[in-house]
Amino acid sequence: LIGLSLLLLVIAILVGRQLYKVRKDELKLIKLEKEESNTKEDSAKMYELASVQLKKRLYPQATSTLKKALKKLDGEPEEAKALIENALGFALAAQNDFKSAVIHYKKALTAKSEYPVALNNLGFAYQRLLKEDEAYKNYQEVLKLDPKNKTAISQIKRIERIIGKDKDQLIEKKGF
Repeated sequence: LIGLSLLLLVIAILVGRQLYKVRKDELKLIKLEKEESNTKEDSAKMYELASVQLKKRLYPQATSTLKKALKKLDGEPEEAKALIENALGFALAAQNDFKSAVIHYKKALTAKSEYPVALNNLGFAYQRLLKEDEAYKNYQEVLKLDPKNKTAISQIKRIERIIGKDKDQLIEKKGF
């Protein structure tokens, strides 16, 4: 009985934490949407709104907000543009528009060349477009910047397995 009570207590705590996080995100979204309707000047606020929209999986709204934020970028550092472009690529990839996502990931990398997150995202988009060789190059570049990057390491291993299978199948077809 004590064990069951403890289990229920742990479950209640976990559910409560999750509800708290969701509610906090919803309140932040409402607050930021009200601010955006009052003033559409600040690209940082728009990026913050888009971040919450991405958390809530409101990808079309986030895409629209991020495009507006890009238009409002004036005098901001290149790193800010890189963040917004990467987030826009992510929103588009979440909507299965990988070709457009690739374009925005490349723009993010133009703004900030040493950006492992954008390189990982670009590699993922290339994988979804069935361009494993391009994805492999991007993951290699990530490892140059961050040798312990778990995403890049696991994806390189995955691509090597796929490429290895493809080579074996090609050899079998040619009769070697």
